[in-house]
Amino acid sequence: MADLKRRRRPHLVSTPVRKKGVVTIPQEIREQLDLQEGDQLVVAVEDGRIVLTPASVIPDDQAWFWSPAWQAMENEVDESLAQGERGEVFEDGEEFLQSLADEAGLDLGEIKRRADA
Repeated sequence: MADLKRRRRPHLVSTPVRKKGVVTIPQEIREQLDLQEGDQLVVAVEDGRIVLTPASVIPDDQAWFWSPAWQAMENEVDESLAQGERGEVFEDGEEFLQSLADEAGLDLGEIKRRADA
């Protein structure tokens, strides 16, 4: 009789449904998908299966705005405005750009020359 090769079959991972529908996603899968506590999942039913898809509530290119450091600065500005404080007002765009260049220690003329090149 021919020698039968032993086939290796993938191990299926199961997880129980707990009270209130809570399901634990196995650590191996969380690591593979880089899922962290608080991440959002889209839940759908497809062909009688539950499909969980990682989703960003905040687009990745806008995540910087929601960082704790940026939100602290936003709160600082909101508080200043609520107290009636106003920032510096510029007469025109040129004056504004010069102010930015001065703060950064850069020569506005050189920046413009490089931009035109």
